[in-house]
Amino acid sequence: MARIHHPALHGAWLKGNTHIHSTASDGGMTTEQITRLYAGAGYDFLFAADHWVNSCPAQPPSSPNGLRWIDGMELDGRDETGAAFHVVCLGKVPAMDRSIGLLPALQKARDAGAFTILAHPYWCGNTFDDVCRIPTDAIEVYNHVCHWINGKGEGESYWHARLAKNPATPAFAVDDAHLSENHPGWNGGWIMVNTPDRSSDAILTAIRERRFYSTTGPQFRSIECRDGHVHLTTSPIQMAWLVGPAWCGRRIGTMTERPLDEVDFKLPDDWPYAYVKIEDAAGRCAWTNPLWSGC
Repeated sequence: MARIHHPALHGAWLKGNTHIHSTASDGGMTTEQITRLYAGAGYDFLFAADHWVNSCPAQPPSSPNGLRWIDGMELDGRDETGAAFHVVCLGKVPAMDRSIGLLPALQKARDAGAFTILAHPYWCGNTFDDVCRIPTDAIEVYNHVCHWINGKGEGESYWHARLAKNPATPAFAVDDAHLSENHPGWNGGWIMVNTPDRSSDAILTAIRERRFYSTTGPQFRSIECRDGHVHLTTSPIQMAWLVGPAWCGRRIGTMTERPLDEVDFKLPDDWPYAYVKIEDAAGRCAWTNPLWSGC
């Protein structure tokens, strides 16, 4: 079996969100209002993911930190079995509407080079068979608005179903922010991308190459694979796990010990996949993308 090496991380860390809705579809704020809100929380980029809207908003003329908007679209619909899916497409995609149907639209987006993410499978009521059947590049491990609505923002178990089929599958923590009276949550899940510059192309390339991690608060300050180990430095955390399939896993730390800011795990040769998950004293988590025992 081919071994996947965790990418070298030498660039700057940029904070961003891949799932944001504006008044262009069912969101409650304009892109200008969203820009001010997210720039004030230290964000560097946002993907426009309005439902069936393929145009990226014009770059706002005055963002406090130069926040960048990048093209995207969210598709939704059902497949031939009747299962419901939402898929976020990152990158420029052709103009489409719901009349084309979910699967043909998804194929057109993939043909155009979009990076596709299966959104909130728990909230959609998907089965593990569903998430393995739909052809996307990645999956949401945490969706903040779905967590806020009805506690169904978790996607980690679905991620494992995908990892069993494709051990390189990356995962995303997202807001899915609608910023409306009924869905006010935001800045609860995001990604940190490691990139040499702030351009849209560089950010998309870093995502495709898995040079990012997902978080609801804690930070990975460095992630390095060497000599069959993964070595990580972090913001203060209480727990770190090396997570593998089924019952496979290892833990460092407890909720009662002093906080950690550095951990090291040996990567087992016989696990088909592994990633690191950390948790801080407030119960907030962060996840690396899949590692491999050959790194």
